[in-house]
Amino acid sequence: MDIGSPRRESGFTLIELAIAIVIVGLLLAGLLGPLSARVEQQERAKTQALLEEIKEALLGYAAINGVLPCPTIQDDPANAGYGVAAPPPCPVGGPVGVPDGILPWKTLGVSPTDAWGRPRTAPGDPWRGYWRYRVDRNFTLPTTPITLTTQFNTTDALEVEDAANNKLTTTERPIAIVFSAGGQDRDDDGNDTDGDNTTYDSIYEAGLYSPTFDDMTIWLSRPLLFNRLIMAGKLP
Repeated sequence: MDIGSPRRESGFTLIELAIAIVIVGLLLAGLLGPLSARVEQQERAKTQALLEEIKEALLGYAAINGVLPCPTIQDDPANAGYGVAAPPPCPVGGPVGVPDGILPWKTLGVSPTDAWGRPRTAPGDPWRGYWRYRVDRNFTLPTTPITLTTQFNTTDALEVEDAANNKLTTTERPIAIVFSAGGQDRDDDGNDTDGDNTTYDSIYEAGLYSPTFDDMTIWLSRPLLFNRLIMAGKLP
């Protein structure tokens, strides 16, 4: 028997294992990037579809009631008024941590959250994914239903701008605004609760998706609302 030459053990050396792990990691990183982007795209598409349902629900509510609903401000999920529109006149601001107000999803019969939302179970829970909602209070008063002469509330004076601060609405400014804080779960730029809306500001932002802006914003204009009310026989 030859004992002069060492016998090589079968299997991988530590260096070979380290190289294999690095290669697998690089392959996984290459796969996870496109997968993450695809999931984000699907969630945004779902949220956009939900926003369109909300717009139709708001128009339908106005067609039935002659006014738009106030936000819901109830913080306690166990309260009967949770998710229900607050009685007019609409309160200024919303629950703790929400300067604008929350969409009254139970009143409208829509989803309470966007695609990234998490159901709340206690009063102190965060409002992750719940729709932010702001409405011109002149269009929410049952004692004076909407007519063709209903004017904007000068205190609310809602506006929507793009990232360059160009107004997306002019003389026919919005009468209701709904937005999702997106997957990052923060109110970006013009919708930022650390800036504009801390003081119940009237300027909101809509625009293209970017690394710094993933909010999704829709609004109702007065002509669109009037057209639906005319079709419903609520206006001449």
